[in-house]
Amino acid sequence: MADLSTLFTGIRFPNPFLLASAPPTESESNIMRAYEAGWGGVVTKTIGLHQVVNVRGPRTTFLRMDDGGGRLSMAKRHGATVMASWNWELISDKPLDWWVGRLSSIKKAYPDRVLVASIMAGSGSDEEMRNWQTLVRTVQDEGVDAVELNFSCPHMDRIDMGANVGKDKVLCSTTTQAVKDVARVPVWVKLTPATADIVEEATATFLGGADAIVSSNTFPSLPPIDPETLDFEVNVDGYVSSGGLGGPAILMQSLAKMAQMTQAFPDREFSGVGGISGWPDALSYLLLGCGTVQVATAAMLDHAIGPNVIRNLVDGMTAFLDGHAGKGWHTLADFRGWRRDNVVAHSRIARPDDADYRLGSEAEAAGHDRADTPVQEVRS
Repeated sequence: MADLSTLFTGIRFPNPFLLASAPPTESESNIMRAYEAGWGGVVTKTIGLHQVVNVRGPRTTFLRMDDGGGRLSMAKRHGATVMASWNWELISDKPLDWWVGRLSSIKKAYPDRVLVASIMAGSGSDEEMRNWQTLVRTVQDEGVDAVELNFSCPHMDRIDMGANVGKDKVLCSTTTQAVKDVARVPVWVKLTPATADIVEEATATFLGGADAIVSSNTFPSLPPIDPETLDFEVNVDGYVSSGGLGGPAILMQSLAKMAQMTQAFPDREFSGVGGISGWPDALSYLLLGCGTVQVATAAMLDHAIGPNVIRNLVDGMTAFLDGHAGKGWHTLADFRGWRRDNVVAHSRIARPDDADYRLGSEAEAAGHDRADTPVQEVRS
């Protein structure tokens, strides 16, 4: 019989599916609705200490493609399919004191569901390291099961926060270490995908003591320009700033980032996020080695907290396990990472038998015999 429960960073989950940190998880009622719908865990919207003031007007919108093709626009219209989400919303504008009492009441109401507090402070000073520690102490005293450090928001209004931390190996390591010095709960780190080699930041983060890495957050992006008005489709007084692209459009990019890290650290723990709409997408992350997965855009489009999405995930994954029981697959651990080592350097992919292929270059061919080199031993 299929068993979707899983142990991740020492925490027992009833299923591996979490509602990711996003606007809907800033609401106490939404978090509890998510548990009632069946989500195994929820990550709160990111909590900070500094004053947060968001831009005027829409902060989250969705990019749609005409079903017949030809137009990609954020305009809501019939006959169009959502391809991506786009937002330039900052972290929670509710102060830390607002969360005190609410987090503990959520845990008391749903003790068997996992509650993760996403937190963010600045970097580059002892004061900001103390701010990280203040946040950790406060939320863990409220009874949260883990903390998720936001090193990944691509559009903060301060340069010492979010993705700018996640792009700096030293800051990744020192900030994580500062948190671990006071944490009594597992520490997850959500890394930005906007780096040249995410394995470098992952390495630094694990050296700092992280228990798990979460990836990917949204990708830096701009909204399209309206061909009639010549304005950006989202703007304030004609001006725009880079925001975050999420949803189905980033699934394959996020999988590629995750594969880099799970191959580099096959024995460490990862939570996959980015582009998940249904159980096959979640399965892809699990097959690459993730222990849990997180969903945002699809849930936001489904009554904010995704009751139909979580039903699809649970029912689909259960049916998948039942269908592969003959392989001895009854739990998620039975197939986790099963396709991780199938991601190889391009030069390792087979060419036509009659092609005189030299491993991409004469220099590379001089040091390798393609016939004698196992694909597992070659990495870009």
